[in-house]
Amino acid sequence: MMQALALRWKNWKQPSLMRRLLLAQMAVVALLWTMTIALLLYDSYDDPELLKYDKIFNTVMAIAQNMAEQPERQQQTLAAFDAALVETVADGDPASDSAPVLQVWQGDRLVYRSTAAVPVILNTAPNRIETVKAGNREWRARTLVSTTSDTRVLLAEPSVWRLTVTVLNRGYYLLPLVISLPFLVFPAWLSVRLALRPWRQVSKETAERGPADLTPLSYAPPHKELQPLVQSINSLLQRVRDSTTRERSLIADAAHELRTPLAAMRVNVEALKEQSTDEGQRELMGNLLRSNDRAARLVGQLLQLMRSDAVSGNNLPVMLSLDALVQDRLAMIEGLASARHVELELVCDDRVPVLGERESLASMVDNLINNAIKYSPEGTTVMVHVARDGGHALLTVADWGPGIPPPLRERVFDRFFRNPEQTQSGSGLGLAIVKSVVDWHGGEVSLGEAAGGGLLATVRLPLAEADAPQPLLCS
Repeated sequence: MMQALALRWKNWKQPSLMRRLLLAQMAVVALLWTMTIALLLYDSYDDPELLKYDKIFNTVMAIAQNMAEQPERQQQTLAAFDAALVETVADGDPASDSAPVLQVWQGDRLVYRSTAAVPVILNTAPNRIETVKAGNREWRARTLVSTTSDTRVLLAEPSVWRLTVTVLNRGYYLLPLVISLPFLVFPAWLSVRLALRPWRQVSKETAERGPADLTPLSYAPPHKELQPLVQSINSLLQRVRDSTTRERSLIADAAHELRTPLAAMRVNVEALKEQSTDEGQRELMGNLLRSNDRAARLVGQLLQLMRSDAVSGNNLPVMLSLDALVQDRLAMIEGLASARHVELELVCDDRVPVLGERESLASMVDNLINNAIKYSPEGTTVMVHVARDGGHALLTVADWGPGIPPPLRERVFDRFFRNPEQTQSGSGLGLAIVKSVVDWHGGEVSLGEAAGGGLLATVRLPLAEADAPQPLLCS
């Protein structure tokens, strides 16, 4: 449970473009709503409609004048009118911060005021909207004076800050956001998801590419926002493809050109060794021949590596029998094993079909078995096993050599990397070739410890479909 919660929290903390766009949309909605409320508050402060409505002043003035001889009825009528005004403006709550204040004078006598909690408010000039401070509050107030009597009517509204506090306290600002945002999240999520479909298509095609597939992306989006991205990716792939091709051609050409002088050197040294009778010279020439063998093997591995890297989608795979291919390669390598007094033992199932490129798979098998023979002590046995394992073809090669320490079992697949404690000569290309071939065929290769303490190399390749149309090549 805790692990699942930790995984969800990790996924939530990871930056997400979808979440970023949703938050941006909600922030825009909140900003627009805030600006709308601010504009309404500013408009009510700068141009208060209630204070500009002369009919209110005239009605209050008429009530005060017509009922001046009946003070009790005058108070009741003004109170009823004031209540109706508060009902309209402040939802019937006279104690509200947004409730207007009505004050009426006849001569110097204050005949009515909405509440005793608000002190007397006085304008500096009649018939003008002013900001007046009364008590600890500011008001927008206007006083209208009768032209036929000494009656004055003052109507005041709270300042914009009080209105703002009222709007916030009553939820006029937050409540619409809280109600509307959940209903906006799903449409926003759906619109963003639909808008990002072309982006996901580009990501999907890029993710499905293998390490050797440097062809341009097939998806050409019509959207002007995505076109520069796809063009940049294709341009990068083209540059990497050109650079890789140049490097591969250079190495292949150099390796090919080295084969002839190395062969000529070997022939000449062998001839000199046969003619020489001096044991010291013969020993030096033997060392030259061994060095020549190592150089020739390195050149051969370089050519194998270039051929395995050059395998592309144009080289269509064919169905072949992995067990028959391994038997064929073991027969070819038997002489080398006999020369080193190492025995080869093969255990395999019948018909283990795979789809692949024969020459590169043969190179993979040769390098695995050659390495096992090279590092196995005399008198030991190299065990080779080919079998079916679920939906995979399994090839294992076990030897009795020194093995490879666990921390180095991944690094030895890098080109030219060798175990620093290894005393045997080598170029560090054999396992790099194996890795390149296995990757191209969609398989996996791993190194472990054999039962006898040596190295166990395990290769898994996808089994071919039984109804595949290609003919089975059994070597």
